[in-house]
Amino acid sequence: MAPYCSHQIASPAFARPLPPPDVEEELRRVVHVVESLDRGSAEMWLLRMLRHARIREIGLDWTFYCTLQRPGSNDEEARALGAKVIHSPVPLGRTLAFVHALRQELRCGKYHVLHCHHDLVSAVYLLAAMGLPIRRRIVHVHNADEVVPTASLFKQRLYREPMRKLCMTMADRVVANSNHTLDIFLAGRSRRRAVDIVHYMGIDASRFERARGDRLAFRRELGLGEEALILLFAGRMVPEKNPVYAVDVLSQMRRLHPAVIGVFVGSGGLDGDVRKRVTELRLDTAVRYLGWRDDVPEIMCCSDWFILPHPEHPVEGFGFAIIEAQLAGLRMLLSRGILDDPLLPTASFRRLALAAGPEQWAHAAMELLSNQVPSRAAALDALRESPMNMDRALKGLLGLHT
Repeated sequence: MAPYCSHQIASPAFARPLPPPDVEEELRRVVHVVESLDRGSAEMWLLRMLRHARIREIGLDWTFYCTLQRPGSNDEEARALGAKVIHSPVPLGRTLAFVHALRQELRCGKYHVLHCHHDLVSAVYLLAAMGLPIRRRIVHVHNADEVVPTASLFKQRLYREPMRKLCMTMADRVVANSNHTLDIFLAGRSRRRAVDIVHYMGIDASRFERARGDRLAFRRELGLGEEALILLFAGRMVPEKNPVYAVDVLSQMRRLHPAVIGVFVGSGGLDGDVRKRVTELRLDTAVRYLGWRDDVPEIMCCSDWFILPHPEHPVEGFGFAIIEAQLAGLRMLLSRGILDDPLLPTASFRRLALAAGPEQWAHAAMELLSNQVPSRAAALDALRESPMNMDRALKGLLGLHT
């Protein structure tokens, strides 16, 4: 296993120490172009960084420019933390009108940094900024699926490479959340020193440090016996997370150990498919659906396994939930669509091919169960020494804006 590679994220900008909060200097006005301040992993990460900067008394002048017109569930928190939140007056699908509206905001806001968080689609935002006196233009790649937002496969193929070329030529930094994600985006090109950069996102461990992990109370809450063993799926119920496969694995696990219960935290377009499969396999009494919860660290600390059967092509860009599962002391069942970047040296996991089938996944789960319970303390220590440590990650993020 080759976990995070800290030498691959170093650059001269990252070597500069953060100024102490009492140093007077002009705050860099940064505009982050995001989809919406909801539960997206990139947006939640940015909010964590904003919150951590406030804790560390580091002043930031951030604006979130949201491409969706509707309010996000975290808009008010961002504003309470001192950020501005702006919603595009027109949808991204009306490209010319969208570009015009964004350009107007970029001109009026007099931003120093344009930080785009939409992978290939960031090309549209760079076009809006063409010719404006913006000091730093960043394309931040969070996924390896290279989505072009059109239903037409022909248009996806037609636009993908021109959009990539625009990003490569118009941005002065291309940043990715893992080595694999960066290499996919570069599409065979060599990395440019101090331009093409891996920046690991900061993981806030404080909620896991505080988590009580009252296994008995959690099982009572779910109407389970204290002997229940919990297989946890936590995340969006969408094809790229493959939750239906998790149901099939659960079915096989119960054949080996009838005390296994499936807990699904999250929601999404495959909610109905998951419930249908549960009914087909007669697992209704062995599954609990919790929807979105704010106490995921507590739930994780009360579970036994974490499962993420991500499709193998394209692979997961990065996995916040994988890091969190390790901090909770969970054994992990992962597909080959999960790479090494989010794995700490203390990880207890099995990585299997989806083609191996749910039965083999179930046997792997039982083998993990026979091993010693992973140490939460050891995982927390490993995180503190990693690039995903909050202080290091914040320093790296601010270094990108210099």
